[in-house]
Amino acid sequence: METIPANTRPLGGPAPQLKAPPGATDCHIHIYLPGYGSQPSGPRIPELATVDDYREVQKRLSLERVVVTQSNAYQTDNRVVLEAVEELGIDNARAVIAVTPHMQVSELEVLHQRGVRGARIMNLPGGAVKIDQLLEVERLVRQVGWHLMVQFNGREIHDHVDTLHRIQTDYIIDHIGKFMGPVAPDDSRVDEILRLMDRGNAWVKICGAYETSLLGGPCYEDVAPIARRIISHAPDRIIWGSNWPHVGVSREYYPDDAEQLDVLLKWAGPTVRQRILVDNPAVLYGFR
Repeated sequence: METIPANTRPLGGPAPQLKAPPGATDCHIHIYLPGYGSQPSGPRIPELATVDDYREVQKRLSLERVVVTQSNAYQTDNRVVLEAVEELGIDNARAVIAVTPHMQVSELEVLHQRGVRGARIMNLPGGAVKIDQLLEVERLVRQVGWHLMVQFNGREIHDHVDTLHRIQTDYIIDHIGKFMGPVAPDDSRVDEILRLMDRGNAWVKICGAYETSLLGGPCYEDVAPIARRIISHAPDRIIWGSNWPHVGVSREYYPDDAEQLDVLLKWAGPTVRQRILVDNPAVLYGFR
């Protein structure tokens, strides 16, 4: 078993300008616990990121609810995500895991009781389950009322749109479409996201602008126009995530967690922010 050092990432700092409303939800974090190493085909784990570590970030941002997302490092080993949700408490935590086509519906039903509500499709290097397996996974998770969390390079969306049109359950287009690098807000590939949202089962997560922006924070002015257009088009199907602990980002470019929340001040008005942070996640993840 590899020895993974404890977290040295900054966890504290000034409070965000945005005062999070009661029930605010972080819809995308990863947890790395001691005793669990990276799996073959997954990236190495540079540092731990425990539930206690995240609670410091959560307190700083005044967030109440969280969705723990399966890390590429663990591939299809979902034990860390499940352990994290148990520690965080199922009243205020949910999980998105790696689901493979050979899993049984009865297994998913048990996992549902442990807080799982979604399956991750990651069509980028290191992803455990890619788009070529999406429809098989979708047929499984649809039977237990879960959604898909789908991440790909938005510049390649035309390669995937036929598959996305065949999804019958809800699904999230992750990381603001993850255009690597950003495109103009009137680009045909942004149009495609809006058309998918018009079908009624596609959501978009505002998350990780620092991963694609060429201009950088805190405003991410090359990603912001895309985000604003998508938010204004379907504000009832937008969610937000911090993407903590920002794995793979060097300390020189490590993003400030408060700034990740504060982008919503420039991208959405108060009523829409309430939807993004509270109302929409409650619908998608079944928070009460």
